[in-house]
Amino acid sequence: MAGRWMDLGMYNARGLPGADALGVAIERMVTGIASSVESERGLAARLNYLTKTDAGYEAMDRAGVHVSPRTLMAWLAEERIPNKANRSRLDAAYWDLRRRNVAADLKKRLNNHGRGTRVEINPVDQSRVEGKHQRDLSSRSLTVRGVWDRAVDAWTNDDVDELDAVWDIIIEDLGSEYDAYSNVSSVGWAA
Repeated sequence: MAGRWMDLGMYNARGLPGADALGVAIERMVTGIASSVESERGLAARLNYLTKTDAGYEAMDRAGVHVSPRTLMAWLAEERIPNKANRSRLDAAYWDLRRRNVAADLKKRLNNHGRGTRVEINPVDQSRVEGKHQRDLSSRSLTVRGVWDRAVDAWTNDDVDELDAVWDIIIEDLGSEYDAYSNVSSVGWAA
């Protein structure tokens, strides 16, 4: 990670590592079931989604949903309701599977047939920083190409180190100011 902001909050600047902001921006692209897992509809939709494929059963296993086939069938038939801990695990499994299922589409959208995606990078919030310690930073826009597959794979696998490496590649295109954007307030795009 580029590191001029190693003590980011020292003068009250607020932001987050660029890799985290990149992950948050990718996460915002994922849509899914709007109903809560606590509602009948939300629970039924998640169970239906998770039990359609082997990948769904693998996601439940990763999330720690370990119940007998009889219990799972009772949940699907709405004869029994999972306890709170299992509802939470089912929700985690659903979003894990959803992320994995949309990863290919995200790559396609972000790569945009090789044209890449125009990204806006907003610098750290310095509104609480005393004037003499403020840096002259502005929002920057650049077209990002060639790293989206790596970024989405890292996001899918929760690989923070790889996301950080991708972020460093992205900010290198900012020229000599790149290090000032190792931490940001947000990253966004329309893809």
